[in-house]
Amino acid sequence: MAGLLVLIPAAGAGRRMRGGDKLLEPVDGVPLLARQAMRAQATGWPVLVTLPPGAAGAARAEALRQAGAISGTPEGRAAPGSGIVWRCVAQADEGMAASLRAGAEAALGAGAPGMMVLPADMPDLDTPDLLLLGAAFAAAPRGSIVQATGADGTPGHPVILPAALLPQVARLSGDTGARALLRANPGAVIRQALPAERALTDLDTPEAWAAWRAARIDRP
Repeated sequence: MAGLLVLIPAAGAGRRMRGGDKLLEPVDGVPLLARQAMRAQATGWPVLVTLPPGAAGAARAEALRQAGAISGTPEGRAAPGSGIVWRCVAQADEGMAASLRAGAEAALGAGAPGMMVLPADMPDLDTPDLLLLGAAFAAAPRGSIVQATGADGTPGHPVILPAALLPQVARLSGDTGARALLRANPGAVIRQALPAERALTDLDTPEAWAAWRAARIDRP
């Protein structure tokens, strides 16, 4: 699906990591945030990464730069040929809505047909998963919301919101994310299963990271 904007909300504090930063955890030798951004970039769609102000945002931006996901270009501008833009969100303490607003404004400004919300802490998601969701969105009736599920049908992420809903996204507040939009538009939601638990696995705590790494070692 050409023209989708991929939003990676990475402006949260991640307090459940008890002092660590889950988005800087190394996966295959690359900080998780940079790995997610580059997997999104490989779709060919533009990517917006929202970051918090201050030291946490600077550390995450530096991780993106060191991994080659972005260059040292000014905030809000894409590195040449990268398709990845990063932007600090001054209202990051408000919660997820601050990142969603920034993404919706960028998608509306670009005339994108929709915005994919790709959580930054779901390391099992890969480029083919994102492309599968994009294809489902392209094939769906105009105005549809596409939501990824686990193989068993459990709703998860990413979610693609159509352009028609983006003005509402741009008015969201608090830490509710886009759940209210899905509840308000149940007839518009189309669910696309991804393999295993790729759409469900998010790593918010040191214990979750340890269990996920142990499971990876045990896989054949």
